[in-house]
Amino acid sequence: MSSRSLPSIPARSLPHAFWQGFLGSSPDWYKYTIVAFLVTNPIVLFLLPPELGVTIVGWILVLQFIFTLAMALTCYPLLPGGLIALEAVILGLTSPEAIYLELQGNLKVILLLVFMVAGIYFMKDLLLFIFSKLLIYVRSKIVLSLLISFVAAFLSAFLDALTVMAVIIGVSHGFYAVYNSVAAGLDEIPEDVHDIPKLSEGHQKDLNEFRAFLRNLVMHGAVGTALGGVTTLVGEPQNIIIANRLGWEFMEFVFRMAPVTFPVLITGLVTCVLLEITRIFGYGAKIPHSVHQILRHAHTEEMKHLKHGDRSALIVQALAALTLIFALAFHVAEVGLIGLLIIVLQTAFNGETEEHNIGKAFQEALPFTALLVVFFAIVAVIHGAHLFTPISDWVLSQPVDAQPGLYYIANGLLSAISDNVFVATVYIQSIADAFANGDITRQQFDVLGIAINTGTNIPSILTPNGQAAFLFLLTSSLAPLIRLSYGRMVLMAIPYFITMGTVGWICVNWFLI
Repeated sequence: MSSRSLPSIPARSLPHAFWQGFLGSSPDWYKYTIVAFLVTNPIVLFLLPPELGVTIVGWILVLQFIFTLAMALTCYPLLPGGLIALEAVILGLTSPEAIYLELQGNLKVILLLVFMVAGIYFMKDLLLFIFSKLLIYVRSKIVLSLLISFVAAFLSAFLDALTVMAVIIGVSHGFYAVYNSVAAGLDEIPEDVHDIPKLSEGHQKDLNEFRAFLRNLVMHGAVGTALGGVTTLVGEPQNIIIANRLGWEFMEFVFRMAPVTFPVLITGLVTCVLLEITRIFGYGAKIPHSVHQILRHAHTEEMKHLKHGDRSALIVQALAALTLIFALAFHVAEVGLIGLLIIVLQTAFNGETEEHNIGKAFQEALPFTALLVVFFAIVAVIHGAHLFTPISDWVLSQPVDAQPGLYYIANGLLSAISDNVFVATVYIQSIADAFANGDITRQQFDVLGIAINTGTNIPSILTPNGQAAFLFLLTSSLAPLIRLSYGRMVLMAIPYFITMGTVGWICVNWFLI
């Protein structure tokens, strides 16, 4: 055990040490809440009649799990959510066999997360190169914002949105460190930007403007990842779950979603331009001339020292990216296997021969993959107790032309407060069951699948909880540096939520019926 994993406050006794270890640095009120959940569930189950008890406790478990997702900034949901799922198995609300069956049915998405995300990890240099060029050489703030959003959307349609967001964060963090170091008169950039001395009053004003400029760009980029992520089956983890249930391959998914996703894409880009022109909701900030000069000089010096090995690595990554797009478009193999191909090509031709270095590529995806397995455990509870059957029956009892809009709104609101992957998994399973039982036609199945996919991907941008890329940005080391808080993210997302969410709802209601 490393010293960093030990509590900072010495334990007064052995029980206190156990309490400190339980959920780590999470606040006590959160720990007490999780303990209350775990203690209350079996009591309620045994006090109620068997059939009613399973239904009531099943719903309680779902709400508790949604709570852990909504409180992701307090504690990563894998820990408390995993405890809740484990208790569900112990109480007999589901079984290891039922969970395994859920995993078998969703093997494609697990392979996507394990291999595709790792494959994109080896393209980071290429992505950093692209975004650095944009920030340095595009002088118009409106054009730059539009390009950042569009490029993020395009890349997220074929790559992993989290990786694209990580690159935008990395570029922004790097430029922030460069300016601060030069302005502070340092000869070298320290590893920790907090080691940079406080800037003078003149530089401090430029720094505040630069922070606002970076806030604008990272938010445009985050929204861009959502715009592109909704369009293809690899854009977001839930997309491949939905595509798997519907039996759609890559190009069919793109064409089926296009009546909603492409109008929303255009709306998002237009919103980006209007926000920069009107300078409302915190947008419209420009980079100070002195800051741009420092960054451009540093970038030029870096390019002068670019070695042949660096250039060859960029070429290999570019060819791997083209291979990825071609393989996805023509569905030469399952998505996860294509990701494995990309790993092999890039490591083989860029000399990544050490197991330790290759292992770093899997660090980003595996915690979320483990969380996804917990998702499926909760889904197994829902499926076994038929918890969502009454809701689905009610929606499906409504006029056919009203059903897509209802699913879109329900998925959007739930995704904004919890997690869009979990919400999509639950709802697509409910309509898949309805189709299997003959309650809906194949056309209804397809239309409702589109409504679920767009509902979980578009309105969910309202809060950092709904989109993994937004949550990743909020919890990154960049956020406090540029003063990007939870409230400010919500405020800056509101105009996008209104325009994109409304257009998405209109398209779902008008174009799909």
